[in-house]
Parts: sequence; structure tokens; C-alpha cells
Amino acid sequence: MFRALLIDDDVKLGRLLKDFLKKSNINLFTVNNPTESFSSIEECKPDIIILDVMMPKMDGFEVCKNIRKIHSIPIIMLSARGDSEDKIKGLDLGADDYIAKPFQPRELLARIHSLLRRVSDEKKISIKGYFEVDELHREIKMKGELLQLTNKEYELLSLLVFNPGVIYTRDDLLREIKGVEAKLFSRSIDILISRLRNKIEKNTESPEYIKTIWGKGYIFTNSHKLDS
Repeated sequence: MFRALLIDDDVKLGRLLKDFLKKSNINLFTVNNPTESFSSIEECKPDIIILDVMMPKMDGFEVCKNIRKIHSIPIIMLSARGDSEDKIKGLDLGADDYIAKPFQPRELLARIHSLLRRVSDEKKISIKGYFEVDELHREIKMKGELLQLTNKEYELLSLLVFNPGVIYTRDDLLREIKGVEAKLFSRSIDILISRLRNKIEKNTESPEYIKTIWGKGYIFTNSHKLDS
């Protein structure tokens, strides 16, 4: 399921779009206070952002400008003003598309699909040994089989897959893996590792991929090739 983040102070619109987009396999998260936009992006890691222009405390142009300093996530801007100058300004600041309010939800859905297809075409799936990492859909396949991973399991495994041979302490992994689980304590990393081992290792007592370096942390070994 794709994830979209709506940044808009219109609570009613958020409810309407959430129900509508869910039917098209898009999970919509909403934030009504634009000053909370950046923490919400880190929390839900959206595939696409829908951003209103007219908001209190911080307008959509400023939010868009700040997002673009850090993220390349596709952005669709919304505005009750169909002014071409607003559209140009939004696109200049890094927005990918622009829709004037009021709009039909079906139009927004079509724009979302168009942007996601474009990003999907541009972003290749990375293949590392037996593992294929699809960053757009946040999925990982092992030997061609899709792994059923939670959000945190995906983040941890993709980090390890892209950094084989690196020894990570628990503190290192706590800094890398964002979210509720990572805020608990170092034991949460051990639990995540154990869950991952149950999904990718033939023998969890003698792991082939995620190895424990006693007194230091964990290391990922991925020397296998797809054609081996």
C-alpha cells in the first residue's frame, strides 16, 4: 500500500480523502498544523505529499521550500486560488504538480498515480546478492520471494543490505532506525534482529546473514549472488 501525507488545516477534507484514497490502496496520513510537517514526514515516510498553500502559522510555499532542502518526495500543492503566479511559485519551489481547489477526488487520485508512475520509472530496484530492495514501495524480496516485513523491519534490513560488512552497535542502529520502537531501549534492536532472523535465516541459532559480533554489535554478510 502506498503512503500519502496530507498537510492541510481542513480536517473535513482530510477525512473525505482518507476514505476515498483507501479504496485505491493509498493510506493517507494527515497533519493539520504545518509546523508538525517535518516530524510527520519522518514518522510515516510517505511516497507522496499533498500540501495546501493557505494555512495558518506557515504557508504551503514555506513548507515546500523547507521539505525540498531535505527530501525529494513528490509534492502536489493545493490552493483555493487558481492564480497562475501561485502555481509558478509552487513549481519553482520544488512542487511536482498543482491543483486548484475545489477539485474532484478522482482528479487528485489521477495526479497521484501519474507522479508515482514517474517516480517508479526513475527509481530502480536495487539488487544486492539475494536481496532486491524496492525503495518506492518499501519492499524487499529475498531470492525473488517478497518478505512480509513491518515498517521497522524494512528499515533495518534495507540498512543492513546496503551496508554489508559494517559492524553496527545497538546505539548505531537506534540512531538509524526512527520511530516508536527505536525510542524505547537498546533491547528493541535485539527484538528486531530476532524477528528478521526468523524471516530470512534457515537456522537462527547459526545465522548466515545477520551475525552477532560479541561485545560489539551486529554485522550483515551478503556475499551470495543471484546466479550462484
